[in-house]
Amino acid sequence: MLWIKSFHIIMMVSWFAGLFYLPRIFVNHAQFPDGPVHERLSMMEGKLYRFVTPIMWLTLFTGLWLVWLQWDFLNDEPWFWLKMTIVALLIGYHLYCGRLVQMFAAGSNTRSHIFYRWFNEAPVFALMGAVILVVVRPF
Repeated sequence: MLWIKSFHIIMMVSWFAGLFYLPRIFVNHAQFPDGPVHERLSMMEGKLYRFVTPIMWLTLFTGLWLVWLQWDFLNDEPWFWLKMTIVALLIGYHLYCGRLVQMFAAGSNTRSHIFYRWFNEAPVFALMGAVILVVVRPF
């Protein structure tokens, strides 16, 4: 089980690295809506999203594997269900990032770099919440 947990943590850290970096590219891309910089940033966004999506799936797979191995323990734990809510929100955030990658590539972004600066903060709060729930188990 420690091997699965280790792999889960490695995949989670890698997924979050992508969730932190991709919106930072959006910040820059919103400032350069056309030309060679636009093309370069579109390429970077697409490659990063395609790279980080399988890592998301590996994070979810190993997490579900851990849940399956410990189901009796986790059955009535409120912290666990709150963490699952955060994971569901992160999946939605990830998928929305994919939509934004498509919008930027098509040149149809309508939001400013300021929006993306704030948008970039969401995974930070999700990470803080998930780690606190897992480590402290506050209920």
